[in-house]
Amino acid sequence: MTLPTHINNQDYHEAPGRKCALANTRNIGIMAHIDAGKTTLSERILYYTGKSHKLGEVHEGAATMDWMVQEQERGITITSAATTCFWKNHRINLIDTPGHVDFTAEVERSLRVLDGAVAVFCSVGGVQPQTETVWRQAKKYHVPTIAFVNKMDRTGANFYRVVEDMRKKLGACVVPISLPIGAESFFEGNVQIIDQKAYRYDGDDGSQVVEFDIPESMQEKAKEAFDYLVECLAENDDAIMELYLNGEVPSKEQIKDSLRKAVIDGKLVPALCGTAFKNKGIQLLLNAVVDYLPSPVDIWETKGTDPDTDAPATRHCGDDQPFSALVFKLMNDPYVGKLSFIRVYSGCIEKGSTVINPRTKRRERVGRLLQMHANTREERDMIYCGDIAAIVGLKNSTTGDTICDEGNQIVLESMSFPDPVISIAVEPKSSAARDKLFNALAALSDEDPTFTINSNGDTGQTIISGMGELHLEIILDRLVREFKVECSSGKPEVAYREAILKPAQSDSKFVRQTGGHGQYGHCVLDVKPMERGHGITVESKIVGGAIPKEYIKPIEQGIREAAATGVLAGYPLTDFHVDIIDGSYHPVDSSEMAFKIAGSMGLKDAARKGGVVLLEPIMKVEVTSPEENMGDIIGDLSGRRGTIVQVDTREGTVRITANTPLSELFGYATAIRSLSRGRASYTMEPEHFERIPTAIQDKIVEKTKK
Repeated sequence: MTLPTHINNQDYHEAPGRKCALANTRNIGIMAHIDAGKTTLSERILYYTGKSHKLGEVHEGAATMDWMVQEQERGITITSAATTCFWKNHRINLIDTPGHVDFTAEVERSLRVLDGAVAVFCSVGGVQPQTETVWRQAKKYHVPTIAFVNKMDRTGANFYRVVEDMRKKLGACVVPISLPIGAESFFEGNVQIIDQKAYRYDGDDGSQVVEFDIPESMQEKAKEAFDYLVECLAENDDAIMELYLNGEVPSKEQIKDSLRKAVIDGKLVPALCGTAFKNKGIQLLLNAVVDYLPSPVDIWETKGTDPDTDAPATRHCGDDQPFSALVFKLMNDPYVGKLSFIRVYSGCIEKGSTVINPRTKRRERVGRLLQMHANTREERDMIYCGDIAAIVGLKNSTTGDTICDEGNQIVLESMSFPDPVISIAVEPKSSAARDKLFNALAALSDEDPTFTINSNGDTGQTIISGMGELHLEIILDRLVREFKVECSSGKPEVAYREAILKPAQSDSKFVRQTGGHGQYGHCVLDVKPMERGHGITVESKIVGGAIPKEYIKPIEQGIREAAATGVLAGYPLTDFHVDIIDGSYHPVDSSEMAFKIAGSMGLKDAARKGGVVLLEPIMKVEVTSPEENMGDIIGDLSGRRGTIVQVDTREGTVRITANTPLSELFGYATAIRSLSRGRASYTMEPEHFERIPTAIQDKIVEKTKK
């Protein structure tokens, strides 16, 4: 990508109080499949940049970035943690994201506000299911990426196989810029392709980087990798192509400049390798972050819409521009209250100033500004363009909201989150704790967009829903530890969906005669099923004023409210389109409420005519097991209505991928341990919704009616 001339001319302004140049700022995230070593890598980055003075280990519960008690106990990342460190006069705002699919919302919102990412791969596991998910999320937000193949010291480590895996499964054009010297217990260091030098890491903490000549055994591989890098650059850069065709070798600076442009444009993915746990290769990765990932200046323009007209609008980076920022995360801090994490896209903001939220049209006062380092805070008087920080004092802004100057309003692109797939009922252990429970659940729901709360109208139960068993387990644990609320919970239930089978029409009239004004609402609806993932859309095709415009919105509200409670078994009705095609009104008796009820009646009537079926969430399950247990595991998955998608065998280990209904997977962790004597492991993530077999559907409907 050729940067616009105004960027090359530094056509942006920086405030006098800024400590680090905007062009020297890097907003990056660490993303990967669970257990690839993201948090260990983050800890090493903090150590080598001088942010922390001891190496925090995940397995000891001492990692700086895993600050929650639940994270330290389980050795996993649950919430994305932000921090700031410095490397070679560059400011790196770093976010360590979770790898577990139950916390995918944390990855989604982090990638939305980052300019670049480091994708971590296990040198043995290669591309794993959650790797593919986070890769898709990064592509969705056009986040340039560097690959780091970690755990090169593990038995079975193979850098070249992982690179090939990335090319095949992710469709990425991967160019190795660092090769491993040795592997497994013989992993010594790296060959840097552009420098044509070798490096090893001395000292107990690997802080002494020693440069030496490339070993003779590696020289041919290093030359091949260099030639491949130049070929890939030539395909994307005319200047390099000209040198290549003339048989000339580009200079080191030309290669770095060209590679940087290709990475920012999303055309190439540089790959490095090392072992974070054994302190090897981290410094070279930091150099690559500085050299190849973009600064806010490279992104330059942020797109949004005008809140009044919905017309496209843009903001340029620069401290002198009108202020705009995106709220990407909320967090309840026991000491300072509600924290709103923001990414500033243009302008600056001072503590005590006032901004506006274009969605709510309400002003918000900025109480305090905090620079976060995991769960510790540093007070700031001002936050500049390109910064990631937290605000105390925003009362009416939620995840995905824009805050900006009142005189120059813009709505920045928000983010989307998957629907919950699992639910449980909760109730307080005493009536006195009821209000406390609801307040705690509301606070947790504000923090996490994939955690929802509903009340069952028939039973009066409070139903909480999330992305998996672990997700809800953590929520219940936090209720006790953070909010001091004791509650009882039921067994996990699958969050089913309802869907319409065939197009149908309804003609619904709501008429009530009382003393004085009556109630009159009449609408004709045309309802048709849509593809999975479509959601609910409503369109008015009223002509000639059969229904006045002010009653169209209430009809839509009625339709959506009816869809929320479903028709068949009380589950949400989804994936359909409604055309409001006709109706009538009464000049005296018609009201918004009457048309709302008519819309609700109309949807239910059309759905019954078209036929309603239940949909269940299907999970993509990947089991890694010794080969000898393959038959038992495949048989067990088939018995759980699973469809085997793929079986890969590699060096005595088998990887089985299957699509299996979530309802059949409760307690699967215990079952797989039993089948493999504790040697197999599995991961799962939501794949799609699918129609339930009729016999099972009848049982579910009968159960809900009881």
